[in-house]
Amino acid sequence: MRLSCRPLATSAALLLLAACQAAPEAPPGAAERQYGTLTFKPCTLTSAQASNNVEAECATLQVPENPDAPNGRKIGLNIAWLDTANEGEGKQDPVFFLAGGPGQSATEVAAIINQSLREVRKKRDIILVDQRGTGKSNPLSCLGADGKELAFDESAAATPEVIAEYAQRCAATLVDRADTRFYTTTQAIGDLDAVRAALGVDKINLVGGSYGTRVAQQYAARFPQHTRAVVIDGVVPNDIVVGADFANTFESAITLQSAQCSKDPACAKRFPVDTRTQLRNVMTTLGKAPVEVEYRDPGTAQIRRDTISADTVTSLAFMFSYMPELSSLLPVVLDEAAQGRYAPLMSLNSLVTRSMSGQMNRGMQWSVICAEDYDRFQPAPAGDSLLGPELARMFFAACPVWKTGTRPKNFTAPLSAPLPVLLLSGEFDPVTPPRYAEQVLKTLPNGRHLIAKGQAHGTLGAGCMPRLLAQFMDKADAKSLDATCLDALSPTPAFTSFNGWEP
Repeated sequence: MRLSCRPLATSAALLLLAACQAAPEAPPGAAERQYGTLTFKPCTLTSAQASNNVEAECATLQVPENPDAPNGRKIGLNIAWLDTANEGEGKQDPVFFLAGGPGQSATEVAAIINQSLREVRKKRDIILVDQRGTGKSNPLSCLGADGKELAFDESAAATPEVIAEYAQRCAATLVDRADTRFYTTTQAIGDLDAVRAALGVDKINLVGGSYGTRVAQQYAARFPQHTRAVVIDGVVPNDIVVGADFANTFESAITLQSAQCSKDPACAKRFPVDTRTQLRNVMTTLGKAPVEVEYRDPGTAQIRRDTISADTVTSLAFMFSYMPELSSLLPVVLDEAAQGRYAPLMSLNSLVTRSMSGQMNRGMQWSVICAEDYDRFQPAPAGDSLLGPELARMFFAACPVWKTGTRPKNFTAPLSAPLPVLLLSGEFDPVTPPRYAEQVLKTLPNGRHLIAKGQAHGTLGAGCMPRLLAQFMDKADAKSLDATCLDALSPTPAFTSFNGWEP
C-alpha cells in the first residue's frame, strides 16, 4: 500500500502501479453504445508510463454523495468499459477491477489492467470505476485558488505538524466541492453496486489489488447475492490497520531479499555485506550527517545538487521493494553509497519520486484511513527495524484535523462466505505478505491461495497468471486450477554492477 506524507511516508508508503492520464472526451459525433441504462461513448485511456493506449467506452453515473440524502449533492462516477468481442454468457457477469491506494484511480491504470486481464477479456467485459474521490469521480484534490495542486515539498523532511497543517489547507479547498465524511470504502461499495444495477447485470466478478482487496471483501460481504467470483491480489485482512505494520512487513521482505543474494555465489562474492546490513550502515552514516550530492537528473540530464539523508535511502529501498526488477538494483547502489558515492542513489531517487508523483489522491486517502484505521492504530515501540514507528505516525498525521466519516460495526470482521475466491501473494511483498492472505483464507472454504515466487507487490501479470485468471473466471472454481505453471517464476538476480547481473 502507498500513502502521501513525506518522502518516506509519501512515496514509499503508497499503493502500487503506474498512473495513466485522464480519458479525453469523445470526439464529436462518436458512436454511442448502451449498456443497461448507461450510455457510453468511445474514449482513449493513455498512460505516461506505458507505451500503448487503451481504447475504451466511457460513461458517467450520478449518485448521491450522502447515500442517506438522495436529493442532496450528486457525484458523477467515471466509468470505463473495456469491451470483449464475445457476445455470449460472459457478458452477463463482467469483471470489475478495484484499484489500490487508497487513492488510486481505476481508469488511470487501464494499460496495466488491460494487459494483466487480457485473457479474461477474451470472454468478459472489464469495468473500471474511479472510486469516489479519485480520477474523474469528484476527486478530493487539494487545489488552490489558481486551480493548481497546493504546494507540498515532496523532497523535504516533514513532521506530523507540517502534514496536519497541509491537510487543514487542503480541507479548506474542498468545502464547496465535497463532504469528506462520505468518501470511505462503505460508500464506495454502494457505488459499485449502483453501477452493477445500472449495467443491468445480476452478478459481477471482482478483481482487487492491494487496498482494492479490502473493497472486494467488503462488497462480497454486503452483496453476496451479486458476487460470482473474487480475485484478491496483495491481500489486506479486514482487521489490519493499514500502515501500522509496514515496518515489520518491509523488514521481512528485505531479509528475504538479502537471503536471495547470499544463495547466489556471484552475488555473495560481490557483496559480502548483506543488503539489510548495508542499508542499515548507510542509514547510520547519513543519520549522523546528511551529505550534499552532485548528480545528473535522469529526467532532464542536467547536473543537480541535493542533500541526501537517511530518509532518502530508506524511502528508495521501500519503493524499490515493491518490484523485483527494482529491488535487484539495491545491492549495487547501496555498495556505491557505502563507499561515499551517492550520485547513483540520488539519480534513482529522483526518477522514482517523479514517476510516482500524483498517483494517489491525498484527500480520498485520508478520508479512508482516518475513518477506517486511525482509531484502531496503536503506536509500536521503537525497535531496531529499518523503518521504525515514525512511518506509521506520519501515515495518520492528517487524521486529527480531517473531517472523518464512520465505518459499520462489522467492518473488521473477516469475509466468511462459500464464494469462490482466488487469493494471490508475492513471495517478497513488502506491505501485504503471504501470511495476510493465509489469514483471510481461513474463513473461505472455497478459497485458494497462490504464492508467486520471487514476486513482490502485485502479481496479476506475473508469468502465466493472466491465463490462470481466465481459467478461474470461466469455472469459478479456485481449487481445480492447475497452477503448476507458476513454478517457472523465479527471483530476479541482483545486479552485480550497473551493467546487470552475471550470467
